[in-house]
Amino acid sequence: MRTRAFDTSLGEETSRTVSGAAPRTSEQTNRAVVELRGIRKSFGSTEVLHGVDLVVDPGEHVVIFGPSGSGKSTLLRTINLLEEPSEGSVRVLGVEYGPGLGGNERRGSAIQLRRHVGMVFQQFNLFPHLSALHNISLALRSVQGIRRREAEERAAVALRQVGLLRWAAHFPGELSGGQQQRVAIARALSLDPEVMLFDEPTSALDPELVGEVLAVMRELAESGMTMVIVTHELNFAREIGDFNVFMDQGLIADSGPRGFLDRCDNPRTRQFIEAVL
Repeated sequence: MRTRAFDTSLGEETSRTVSGAAPRTSEQTNRAVVELRGIRKSFGSTEVLHGVDLVVDPGEHVVIFGPSGSGKSTLLRTINLLEEPSEGSVRVLGVEYGPGLGGNERRGSAIQLRRHVGMVFQQFNLFPHLSALHNISLALRSVQGIRRREAEERAAVALRQVGLLRWAAHFPGELSGGQQQRVAIARALSLDPEVMLFDEPTSALDPELVGEVLAVMRELAESGMTMVIVTHELNFAREIGDFNVFMDQGLIADSGPRGFLDRCDNPRTRQFIEAVL
């Protein structure tokens, strides 16, 4: 199980090196879950992603790391259209959701996309006036339109999955930061996604609470969930990452399969890894 990542802007950034072969097409990857092609993103006159490509296979765990401001979170958010790409193709489960690459294929809707893609943010984004159970059941009712009783039953299953069923009636203010993030993970899982996106899910936590969130993510990985993770937890990345992507200045500067963090020879990548570890 392998994937490839590369930059389409290497002609402009000849000093960058990218590990691995040319990217595969979805036909070569046994139908990729996620396929990004030529992703560019601008905020006003500032371009923050410079033509990024990424393929993620079923059951694969892709880790994206790099310095602050390198475009990691923006790239992740293009996968579920929380950030609309300025240019490029966003294909999830074979359906085009982005601007595309010039063809006339029909484009799926953001709502349709988010039924397949779960996301966990840096902040927990829980409603403070709702219990853990009702934070999850509300998402189910809003996105999938199911009845209250079924939504609450599925919310309970999701809370059990992250070890928090006994806290179902607690409000966010009564939970630790780690518990709140686990509720957020349960909320995403309750929608039965095909792929989970994690945007630095431990960055807002006190150090002693990080382990419980990583434990839940580890269990998800072991269950075969397809995951794309933006993180600075490089020891965790070394353990869980099937494929690792180093971003710098809006580019994929380096990438490689499991073991990459210990074997990469790109000086900039090596410098960053050694500074973090």
